[in-house]
Amino acid sequence: MKKENIEPFFAALKAANPQPNTELEYTSVFELLTAVLLSAQATDVGVNKATRRLFAVANTPQKILDLGLDGLEGYIKTIGLFRSKAKHLMETCRILVAQHGGVVPRTREALGALPGVGRKTANVVLNVAFGEPTMAVDTHIFRVANRTGLAPGKTPYEVEMQLMKRVPPEYLVDAHHWLILLGRYVCVARKPQCWRCGVAQFCDYAPKTPAP
Repeated sequence: MKKENIEPFFAALKAANPQPNTELEYTSVFELLTAVLLSAQATDVGVNKATRRLFAVANTPQKILDLGLDGLEGYIKTIGLFRSKAKHLMETCRILVAQHGGVVPRTREALGALPGVGRKTANVVLNVAFGEPTMAVDTHIFRVANRTGLAPGKTPYEVEMQLMKRVPPEYLVDAHHWLILLGRYVCVARKPQCWRCGVAQFCDYAPKTPAP
């Protein structure tokens, strides 16, 4: 994507959705961290169904610990990889209680030290909870960044670094939400819906798909 197309690309995304947000449901930083941890290789819809039940009875690190591993698994068993996610979440809760007073830390280093919290999860928490200009590159952002030519890269980390360089500063805080939503609903994996894309004119993808 040509440099002169990047600003209007994001301006169009902003005009269509001025205040984007995650589709995960949460009411606290800990709930957000939990939902993002559980969302790996799962849909936001599926995670929200499980966390509505879970958070109604346990929405703090100590309350999760009080459930016990079997109790926690019972609430999240509809989510893929629920056993390993339950173990990670329990250990994360132990660390939060023992080392952070039950409060989610707001540094990448401390977040990254929590079990099950990789770079992408840390970026989501830093961005959504604390308003930091981070870029959480999931499969949707990876695809959109490469397909559009916005930030080509062979790995999620390469794409993240390219996006941090190329996205204009005034759009950086919300950029990952716009790109995820674009990839989830319009620039989909199998056949991008170019005919209804609001930023198609700025995109490098050559075989633009016509309306069915």
